[in-house]
Amino acid sequence: MNIDRNTVAVITGAASGIGRATALRFAKQGAALAISDVNAKGLAETAQAARAFGVKVTEHVLDVADKEAMQNFAAEVQQQHGRASILLNNAGVAILGTAEELSIDDYEWLLGINLFGVIYGTKCFLPLLRQQPEAYILNVSSIFGIIAPTGQSAYVAAKFGVRGFTESLRHELKDSNVRVATIHPGGIKTNIAASAKLGSSANPADHQDTATRFDNVARTTPEQAAERIMRGILRGEKRILIGADAKILAFLQRIVPVNYWRVLGPWFEKQLGTE
Repeated sequence: MNIDRNTVAVITGAASGIGRATALRFAKQGAALAISDVNAKGLAETAQAARAFGVKVTEHVLDVADKEAMQNFAAEVQQQHGRASILLNNAGVAILGTAEELSIDDYEWLLGINLFGVIYGTKCFLPLLRQQPEAYILNVSSIFGIIAPTGQSAYVAAKFGVRGFTESLRHELKDSNVRVATIHPGGIKTNIAASAKLGSSANPADHQDTATRFDNVARTTPEQAAERIMRGILRGEKRILIGADAKILAFLQRIVPVNYWRVLGPWFEKQLGTE
């Protein structure tokens, strides 16, 4: 699929990180943008930077966990752009704590954004995407949608869910005009760890340096991630691994699908303090 001035790209979580970098990469290619986030200030900054490329940009401040807001988002895109060619379901959050430390409310909050936000985006925009000669749905999972570290049960549940939902969707749409891909980033230098919520019963002292540790091991920039996503779209890829770490961890999981944590656990404990 080509990306040019006939393309309208819809991106959630576009105020920062991968969402912002990909929006700017699409804009550089000439695509019009419909971008969303709960962070109005960050979203406006992304929009301003994208408009410097001479493309049409509409801003939509919303929570992807709000089903009605997502339905309205799709209606606004149809009204303001007339179509949608690419959907990047990217919005996501993190929470710190073990399964015992997280409350049911904690799980519902994260799953609402990270999993149902993807489902709502897909369901609300698929009718628009169906109308195009070529279209693409890209759902952001994670390397934690392939491996399951300790202390991340809510995030893992959501990201494995995104992976499963997207793979099933891809099989269902295999003979259609809509291509479907999962995106599995490894460690990306974004603010997701720094802005992570603390689980209801989690001890702050156990997680006070989590963001710093994450920054020390995250090797891929959002801009590099955006280039990888662009390359995946142009190649028509069905699964996009971002970063050498993601490739290595995915390979290890394939060769030791049950016992990979015996190898990875000590490394994660040392690097990220997850145990």
